[in-house]
Amino acid sequence: MEKWIEKFPQDLQQKVAEVDQMIAPQLAAVDETVLYNQQRILDLYRKHHVAEEDLVGSTGYGYDDLGRDKLEDIFADYFKCDDALVRPQMVSGTHAISTALFASLMPGDTLYYMTGMPYDTIQQVIGIVGDNPGSMKEYGIKFAYTPLKDGKIDYDVVGAKLKQDKSIKVVAIQRSRGYATRDSFTVAEIKEMIEFVKAIAPEAIIFIDNCYGEFTEKDEPTFYGADLMAGSMYKNAGAGVAKSGAFLVGRHDLIMRASSRLFAPGPGKGEGATYGYQRDFYRGFFLAPHTTGEAVKGAIFTAALLEKMGAEVSPKWDAPRTDLVQTVIFHEREAMIKFCASIQHNSPLNAFVDPIPSEMDNYEDEIIMASGSFVEGSTIELSSDGPLREPYALYIQGGLSYAHVKVAITNAVNETYYKA
Repeated sequence: MEKWIEKFPQDLQQKVAEVDQMIAPQLAAVDETVLYNQQRILDLYRKHHVAEEDLVGSTGYGYDDLGRDKLEDIFADYFKCDDALVRPQMVSGTHAISTALFASLMPGDTLYYMTGMPYDTIQQVIGIVGDNPGSMKEYGIKFAYTPLKDGKIDYDVVGAKLKQDKSIKVVAIQRSRGYATRDSFTVAEIKEMIEFVKAIAPEAIIFIDNCYGEFTEKDEPTFYGADLMAGSMYKNAGAGVAKSGAFLVGRHDLIMRASSRLFAPGPGKGEGATYGYQRDFYRGFFLAPHTTGEAVKGAIFTAALLEKMGAEVSPKWDAPRTDLVQTVIFHEREAMIKFCASIQHNSPLNAFVDPIPSEMDNYEDEIIMASGSFVEGSTIELSSDGPLREPYALYIQGGLSYAHVKVAITNAVNETYYKA
Protein backbone atom coordinates (compact mmCIF):
# COMPACT_ATOMS: atom_id res chain seq x y z
CA MET A 1 0.00 0.00 0.00
CA GLU A 2 1.33 3.42 -0.93
CA LYS A 3 2.19 5.66 2.01
CA TRP A 4 1.68 9.43 2.07
CA ILE A 5 5.38 10.06 2.70
CA GLU A 6 6.57 8.19 -0.40
CA LYS A 7 5.84 11.13 -2.73
CA PHE A 8 8.67 13.13 -1.15
CA PRO A 9 12.44 12.99 -1.78
CA GLN A 10 14.28 10.30 0.17
CA ASP A 11 16.17 12.87 2.22
CA LEU A 12 12.94 14.52 3.35
CA GLN A 13 11.40 11.13 4.15
CA GLN A 14 14.36 10.40 6.39
CA LYS A 15 14.11 13.74 8.16
CA VAL A 16 10.39 13.23 8.84
CA ALA A 17 11.09 9.77 10.27
CA GLU A 18 13.76 11.21 12.55
CA VAL A 19 11.40 13.97 13.67
CA ASP A 20 8.62 11.47 14.43
CA GLN A 21 10.91 9.52 16.75
CA MET A 22 12.39 12.64 18.34
CA ILE A 23 9.11 14.37 19.25
CA ALA A 24 7.17 11.31 20.45
CA PRO A 25 7.63 12.12 24.18
CA GLN A 26 6.45 15.70 23.64
CA LEU A 27 3.33 14.52 21.81
CA ALA A 28 2.56 12.09 24.63
CA ALA A 29 2.79 14.95 27.13
CA VAL A 30 0.35 17.00 25.04
CA ASP A 31 -2.09 14.09 25.07
CA GLU A 32 -1.96 14.03 28.88
CA THR A 33 -2.84 17.73 29.01
CA VAL A 34 -5.72 17.13 26.59
CA LEU A 35 -7.11 14.33 28.75
CA TYR A 36 -6.89 16.44 31.90
CA ASN A 37 -8.64 19.44 30.34
CA GLN A 38 -11.22 17.29 28.58
CA GLN A 39 -12.21 15.70 31.88
CA ARG A 40 -12.70 19.14 33.42
CA ILE A 41 -14.89 20.27 30.51
CA LEU A 42 -16.98 17.08 30.62
CA ASP A 43 -17.48 17.41 34.36
CA LEU A 44 -18.79 20.96 33.93
CA TYR A 45 -21.23 20.05 31.15
CA ARG A 46 -22.58 17.33 33.43
CA LYS A 47 -22.64 19.61 36.49
CA HIS A 48 -24.65 22.29 34.67
CA HIS A 49 -27.07 19.79 33.07
CA VAL A 50 -26.49 20.89 29.49
CA ALA A 51 -29.46 19.81 27.38
CA GLU A 52 -30.76 20.11 23.83
CA GLU A 53 -32.86 23.16 24.67
CA ASP A 54 -29.71 25.05 25.71
CA LEU A 55 -28.41 24.88 22.14
CA VAL A 56 -31.31 26.66 20.43
CA GLY A 57 -30.35 30.28 21.07
CA SER A 58 -32.53 33.37 21.16
CA THR A 59 -33.65 36.21 18.90
CA GLY A 60 -34.44 39.89 19.25
CA TYR A 61 -33.42 41.27 22.61
CA GLY A 62 -32.30 37.88 23.82
CA TYR A 63 -34.17 38.04 27.12
CA ASP A 64 -34.30 34.87 29.24
CA ASP A 65 -31.72 33.02 27.14
CA LEU A 66 -31.11 30.18 29.58
CA GLY A 67 -28.62 28.41 27.31
CA ARG A 68 -26.51 31.57 27.01
CA ASP A 69 -26.53 32.10 30.77
CA LYS A 70 -25.63 28.46 31.39
CA LEU A 71 -22.71 28.59 28.96
CA GLU A 72 -21.37 31.68 30.71
CA ASP A 73 -21.63 29.84 34.02
CA ILE A 74 -19.60 27.00 32.49
CA PHE A 75 -16.93 29.43 31.27
CA ALA A 76 -16.77 31.07 34.70
CA ASP A 77 -16.41 27.65 36.34
CA TYR A 78 -13.75 26.43 33.93
CA PHE A 79 -11.61 29.54 34.35
CA LYS A 80 -12.35 29.69 38.11
CA CYS A 81 -13.85 33.18 37.93
CA ASP A 82 -16.91 34.97 39.29
CA ASP A 83 -18.52 35.61 35.93
CA ALA A 84 -18.18 35.45 32.15
CA LEU A 85 -19.39 37.16 28.99
CA VAL A 86 -19.49 34.84 25.94
CA ARG A 87 -21.13 36.58 23.03
CA PRO A 88 -21.29 36.53 19.23
CA GLN A 89 -21.62 40.34 19.36
CA MET A 90 -17.90 40.50 20.20
CA VAL A 91 -16.45 39.96 16.75
CA SER A 92 -12.81 39.22 17.62
CA GLY A 93 -10.25 38.92 20.37
CA THR A 94 -9.30 42.55 19.74
CA HIS A 95 -12.94 43.58 20.19
CA ALA A 96 -13.13 41.69 23.50
CA ILE A 97 -9.89 43.32 24.68
CA SER A 98 -11.10 46.77 23.63
CA THR A 99 -14.43 46.21 25.41
CA ALA A 100 -12.70 45.09 28.60
CA LEU A 101 -10.20 47.97 28.65
CA PHE A 102 -12.67 50.73 27.84
CA ALA A 103 -15.00 49.34 30.50
CA SER A 104 -12.23 49.40 33.13
CA LEU A 105 -10.61 52.76 32.37
CA MET A 106 -11.76 56.34 32.72
CA PRO A 107 -10.25 59.57 31.33
CA GLY A 108 -7.05 60.30 33.22
CA ASP A 109 -6.43 56.63 34.07
CA THR A 110 -3.35 54.85 32.73
CA LEU A 111 -3.25 51.53 30.93
CA TYR A 112 0.13 49.96 31.65
CA TYR A 113 1.56 47.01 29.70
CA MET A 114 4.24 45.29 31.76
CA THR A 115 4.95 42.82 28.92
CA GLY A 116 6.27 45.36 26.45
CA MET A 117 4.53 47.09 23.57
CA PRO A 118 1.26 45.35 22.62
CA TYR A 119 0.74 44.09 19.08
CA ASP A 120 -0.51 46.10 16.13
CA THR A 121 -4.31 45.92 16.53
CA ILE A 122 -4.17 46.93 20.20
CA GLN A 123 -1.88 49.84 19.32
CA GLN A 124 -4.72 51.08 17.12
CA VAL A 125 -7.21 50.75 20.00
CA ILE A 126 -4.90 52.71 22.31
CA GLY A 127 -4.15 55.35 19.68
CA ILE A 128 -0.39 54.88 19.54
CA VAL A 129 -0.60 54.47 15.78
CA GLY A 130 -3.22 55.39 13.25
CA ASP A 131 -5.70 58.23 13.44
CA ASN A 132 -8.88 56.34 14.24
CA PRO A 133 -11.89 57.92 15.93
CA GLY A 134 -12.76 56.58 19.36
CA SER A 135 -9.29 55.50 20.46
CA MET A 136 -8.24 55.61 24.12
CA LYS A 137 -6.04 58.56 23.33
CA GLU A 138 -9.06 60.50 22.09
CA TYR A 139 -10.83 59.75 25.39
CA GLY A 140 -7.91 60.99 27.48
CA ILE A 141 -6.85 57.53 28.68
CA LYS A 142 -3.09 57.40 29.12
CA PHE A 143 -0.78 54.59 28.09
CA ALA A 144 2.60 53.38 29.33
CA TYR A 145 4.67 50.25 28.89
CA THR A 146 7.96 48.78 30.01
CA PRO A 147 10.12 47.09 27.35
CA LEU A 148 11.13 43.52 28.03
CA LYS A 149 14.69 42.76 29.07
CA ASP A 150 16.07 39.88 27.01
CA GLY A 151 12.50 38.75 26.39
CA LYS A 152 11.57 38.68 30.08
CA ILE A 153 9.90 41.05 32.54
CA ASP A 154 12.17 43.81 33.83
CA TYR A 155 10.89 43.61 37.39
CA ASP A 156 13.05 46.46 38.68
CA VAL A 157 11.61 48.91 36.17
CA VAL A 158 8.06 47.55 36.51
CA GLY A 159 8.20 47.80 40.30
CA ALA A 160 9.43 51.38 40.17
CA LYS A 161 6.72 52.32 37.65
CA LEU A 162 3.95 50.82 39.78
CA LYS A 163 5.16 52.68 42.87
CA GLN A 164 5.58 56.04 41.16
CA ASP A 165 2.57 56.26 38.82
CA LYS A 166 -0.60 56.34 40.89
CA SER A 167 -2.74 56.82 37.76
CA ILE A 168 -2.18 53.20 36.69
CA LYS A 169 -5.62 51.60 36.78
CA VAL A 170 -5.08 48.52 34.59
CA VAL A 171 -1.92 46.42 34.36
CA ALA A 172 -2.05 44.39 31.14
CA ILE A 173 -0.24 41.14 30.46
CA GLN A 174 -0.04 39.80 26.91
CA ARG A 175 0.47 36.04 27.05
CA SER A 176 1.30 35.40 23.40
CA ARG A 177 4.17 36.93 21.50
CA GLY A 178 1.98 38.72 18.97
CA TYR A 179 4.19 39.93 16.14
CA ALA A 180 7.31 39.89 18.32
CA THR A 181 10.07 37.30 18.46
CA ARG A 182 10.10 36.91 22.24
CA ASP A 183 8.85 33.73 23.91
CA SER A 184 5.21 33.59 24.91
CA PHE A 185 4.72 33.64 28.66
CA THR A 186 3.84 30.43 30.48
CA VAL A 187 1.13 30.39 33.13
CA ALA A 188 3.83 29.93 35.77
CA GLU A 189 5.50 33.13 34.58
CA ILE A 190 2.16 34.97 34.53
CA LYS A 191 1.45 33.75 38.08
CA GLU A 192 4.72 35.38 39.17
CA MET A 193 3.73 38.62 37.41
CA ILE A 194 0.32 38.66 39.10
CA GLU A 195 1.81 38.12 42.55
CA PHE A 196 4.38 40.86 41.92
CA VAL A 197 1.79 43.43 40.85
CA LYS A 198 -0.63 42.64 43.67
CA ALA A 199 2.12 43.06 46.26
CA ILE A 200 2.90 46.60 45.02
CA ALA A 201 -0.38 47.85 43.55
CA PRO A 202 -3.20 45.74 45.04
CA GLU A 203 -5.93 48.05 43.70
CA ALA A 204 -4.80 47.75 40.09
CA ILE A 205 -6.89 45.63 37.74
CA ILE A 206 -4.78 42.85 36.23
CA PHE A 207 -5.92 42.15 32.68
CA ILE A 208 -4.77 39.17 30.60
CA ASP A 209 -4.80 38.99 26.82
CA ASN A 210 -5.04 35.20 26.67
CA CYS A 211 -5.56 34.79 22.91
CA TYR A 212 -3.97 31.56 21.58
CA GLY A 213 -3.34 30.31 25.13
CA GLU A 214 -6.45 28.48 26.33
CA PHE A 215 -6.11 24.72 26.94
CA THR A 216 -2.41 24.58 26.04
CA GLU A 217 -1.63 24.04 29.72
CA LYS A 218 -3.58 22.55 32.62
CA ASP A 219 -3.79 25.92 34.37
CA GLU A 220 -5.03 29.33 33.22
CA PRO A 221 -3.97 32.80 34.42
CA THR A 222 -7.29 33.37 36.18
CA PHE A 223 -6.49 30.50 38.55
CA TYR A 224 -3.89 32.78 40.15
CA GLY A 225 -5.74 36.02 40.66
CA ALA A 226 -6.03 37.73 37.28
CA ASP A 227 -9.01 40.08 37.48
CA LEU A 228 -10.14 40.05 33.85
CA MET A 229 -9.17 37.96 30.81
CA ALA A 230 -10.08 37.97 27.12
CA GLY A 231 -10.07 35.32 24.41
CA SER A 232 -11.55 34.59 20.99
CA MET A 233 -14.16 31.98 20.17
CA TYR A 234 -12.64 31.35 16.75
CA LYS A 235 -9.28 30.59 18.22
CA ASN A 236 -8.70 27.88 20.83
CA ALA A 237 -11.96 28.13 22.75
CA GLY A 238 -14.18 27.51 19.73
CA ALA A 239 -12.17 24.62 18.26
CA GLY A 240 -12.77 25.73 14.68
CA VAL A 241 -16.50 25.16 15.16
CA ALA A 242 -17.53 28.63 16.37
CA LYS A 243 -17.97 31.01 13.44
CA SER A 244 -17.59 34.26 15.38
CA GLY A 245 -17.55 35.62 18.90
CA ALA A 246 -15.23 36.20 21.81
CA PHE A 247 -15.32 35.97 25.59
CA LEU A 248 -14.36 37.72 28.79
CA VAL A 249 -14.00 36.06 32.18
CA GLY A 250 -13.18 37.59 35.53
CA ARG A 251 -14.51 39.52 38.51
CA HIS A 252 -18.28 40.00 38.55
CA ASP A 253 -18.10 43.81 38.74
CA LEU A 254 -15.69 44.00 35.81
CA ILE A 255 -17.81 41.66 33.68
CA MET A 256 -20.88 43.77 34.42
CA ARG A 257 -19.00 46.90 33.37
CA ALA A 258 -17.88 45.15 30.19
CA SER A 259 -21.45 44.06 29.38
CA SER A 260 -22.63 47.66 29.84
CA ARG A 261 -19.89 48.77 27.46
CA LEU A 262 -20.73 46.06 24.89
CA PHE A 263 -24.50 46.59 24.99
CA ALA A 264 -25.88 49.44 27.13
CA PRO A 265 -25.98 50.45 30.79
CA GLY A 266 -29.06 48.93 32.32
CA PRO A 267 -29.81 45.76 30.31
CA GLY A 268 -26.14 44.70 30.29
CA LYS A 269 -25.83 40.92 30.33
CA GLY A 270 -29.60 40.51 30.17
CA GLU A 271 -29.64 41.26 26.46
CA GLY A 272 -27.84 39.87 23.44
CA ALA A 273 -29.46 37.31 21.18
CA THR A 274 -27.48 34.16 20.36
CA TYR A 275 -29.65 32.96 17.39
CA GLY A 276 -27.47 30.65 15.23
CA TYR A 277 -24.35 30.62 17.42
CA GLN A 278 -25.28 28.81 20.59
CA ARG A 279 -24.92 25.21 19.40
CA ASP A 280 -21.52 26.00 17.86
CA PHE A 281 -20.33 27.67 21.08
CA TYR A 282 -21.28 24.65 23.18
CA ARG A 283 -19.82 22.15 20.74
CA GLY A 284 -16.69 24.19 20.14
CA PHE A 285 -15.90 24.68 23.82
CA PHE A 286 -16.38 20.95 24.42
CA LEU A 287 -13.96 20.09 21.60
CA ALA A 288 -11.46 22.83 22.50
CA PRO A 289 -9.04 20.70 24.58
CA HIS A 290 -8.71 18.13 21.79
CA THR A 291 -8.41 20.60 18.91
CA THR A 292 -5.94 22.77 20.80
CA GLY A 293 -3.86 19.68 21.50
CA GLU A 294 -3.82 18.79 17.80
CA ALA A 295 -2.60 22.29 16.95
CA VAL A 296 0.11 22.18 19.63
CA LYS A 297 1.36 18.81 18.33
CA GLY A 298 1.45 20.31 14.85
CA ALA A 299 3.54 23.23 16.11
CA ILE A 300 6.02 20.82 17.71
CA PHE A 301 6.36 18.92 14.43
CA THR A 302 6.76 22.18 12.50
CA ALA A 303 9.54 23.39 14.77
CA ALA A 304 11.38 20.07 14.67
CA LEU A 305 11.26 19.62 10.90
CA LEU A 306 12.23 23.20 10.13
CA GLU A 307 15.10 23.02 12.60
CA LYS A 308 16.36 20.02 10.66
CA MET A 309 16.18 22.16 7.52
CA GLY A 310 18.43 24.72 9.20
CA ALA A 311 15.74 27.32 9.84
CA GLU A 312 15.66 29.57 12.91
CA VAL A 313 12.53 28.75 14.91
CA SER A 314 10.94 29.91 18.14
CA PRO A 315 10.02 28.13 20.31
CA LYS A 316 12.31 25.16 19.80
CA TRP A 317 10.65 21.79 19.28
CA ASP A 318 11.41 20.66 22.85
CA ALA A 319 10.56 23.95 24.59
CA PRO A 320 7.52 24.31 26.87
CA ARG A 321 4.35 25.20 24.96
CA THR A 322 1.94 27.83 26.24
CA ASP A 323 0.15 28.84 23.03
CA LEU A 324 -0.34 27.83 19.40
CA VAL A 325 2.15 30.17 17.78
CA GLN A 326 5.24 28.84 16.02
CA THR A 327 7.64 31.42 14.64
CA VAL A 328 10.00 30.80 11.74
CA ILE A 329 12.49 33.60 11.09
CA PHE A 330 13.64 33.84 7.47
CA HIS A 331 15.66 37.09 7.52
CA GLU A 332 14.67 37.51 3.85
CA ARG A 333 11.48 38.94 2.38
CA GLU A 334 11.20 36.53 -0.57
CA ALA A 335 11.88 33.41 1.48
CA MET A 336 9.12 34.39 3.91
CA ILE A 337 6.67 34.99 1.06
CA LYS A 338 7.55 31.67 -0.59
CA PHE A 339 6.99 29.58 2.54
CA CYS A 340 3.73 31.39 3.33
CA ALA A 341 2.54 30.62 -0.20
CA SER A 342 3.37 26.96 0.37
CA ILE A 343 1.10 26.93 3.42
CA GLN A 344 -1.70 28.35 1.28
CA HIS A 345 -1.08 25.71 -1.40
CA ASN A 346 -1.63 23.02 1.22
CA SER A 347 -4.84 24.36 2.71
CA PRO A 348 -8.29 22.84 2.15
CA LEU A 349 -9.72 26.12 0.79
CA ASN A 350 -8.15 28.36 -1.86
CA ALA A 351 -5.12 26.15 -2.35
CA PHE A 352 -4.98 27.40 -5.95
CA VAL A 353 -4.17 31.02 -5.05
CA ASP A 354 -0.99 32.80 -3.99
CA PRO A 355 -1.02 35.13 -0.98
CA ILE A 356 -0.03 38.66 -2.00
CA PRO A 357 1.62 41.10 0.46
CA SER A 358 -0.81 43.94 1.09
CA GLU A 359 -1.90 46.61 3.49
CA MET A 360 -4.49 45.59 6.08
CA ASP A 361 -6.65 47.60 8.45
CA ASN A 362 -5.07 48.07 11.90
CA TYR A 363 -1.55 47.09 10.75
CA GLU A 364 1.29 49.49 10.00
CA ASP A 365 3.29 47.25 7.62
CA GLU A 366 2.36 45.12 4.64
CA ILE A 367 1.05 41.73 5.75
CA ILE A 368 1.50 38.35 4.09
CA MET A 369 -1.13 35.83 5.12
CA ALA A 370 -2.06 32.26 4.23
CA SER A 371 -5.39 31.05 5.55
CA GLY A 372 -7.36 28.43 3.70
CA SER A 373 -9.72 28.09 6.66
CA PHE A 374 -13.39 27.19 6.88
CA VAL A 375 -13.97 30.15 9.23
CA GLU A 376 -12.49 33.42 8.01
CA GLY A 377 -9.57 34.48 10.20
CA SER A 378 -9.74 31.33 12.31
CA THR A 379 -6.25 30.79 13.68
CA ILE A 380 -7.13 27.52 15.39
CA GLU A 381 -7.12 26.32 11.78
CA LEU A 382 -3.73 26.08 10.08
CA SER A 383 -2.60 29.49 8.92
CA SER A 384 0.49 31.66 8.71
CA ASP A 385 1.00 35.38 8.63
CA GLY A 386 3.37 38.16 9.53
CA PRO A 387 4.35 41.73 8.79
CA LEU A 388 6.91 42.20 6.03
CA ARG A 389 9.57 43.86 8.14
CA GLU A 390 12.84 42.77 9.71
CA PRO A 391 13.56 40.06 10.73
CA TYR A 392 10.88 38.64 8.37
CA ALA A 393 9.30 36.33 10.90
CA LEU A 394 6.41 34.14 9.78
CA TYR A 395 3.92 33.16 12.49
CA ILE A 396 2.46 29.70 11.89
CA GLN A 397 -0.45 28.64 14.07
CA GLY A 398 -3.32 26.26 14.40
CA GLY A 399 -4.42 23.05 12.76
CA LEU A 400 -7.74 21.27 13.26
CA SER A 401 -5.88 17.97 13.09
CA TYR A 402 -2.28 16.99 13.64
CA ALA A 403 -2.48 14.94 10.45
CA HIS A 404 -3.27 18.02 8.36
CA VAL A 405 -0.44 20.04 9.90
CA LYS A 406 2.03 17.21 9.35
CA VAL A 407 1.04 16.73 5.72
CA ALA A 408 0.84 20.47 4.97
CA ILE A 409 4.16 21.38 6.61
CA THR A 410 5.97 18.49 4.94
CA ASN A 411 4.59 19.61 1.58
CA ALA A 412 5.58 23.21 2.34
CA VAL A 413 9.12 22.15 3.23
CA ASN A 414 9.27 20.15 0.02
CA GLU A 415 8.08 23.10 -2.10
CA THR A 416 10.41 25.56 -0.36
CA TYR A 417 13.60 23.57 0.13
CA TYR A 418 13.59 20.75 -2.43
CA LYS A 419 12.00 22.27 -5.52
CA ALA A 420 13.72 24.89 -7.70
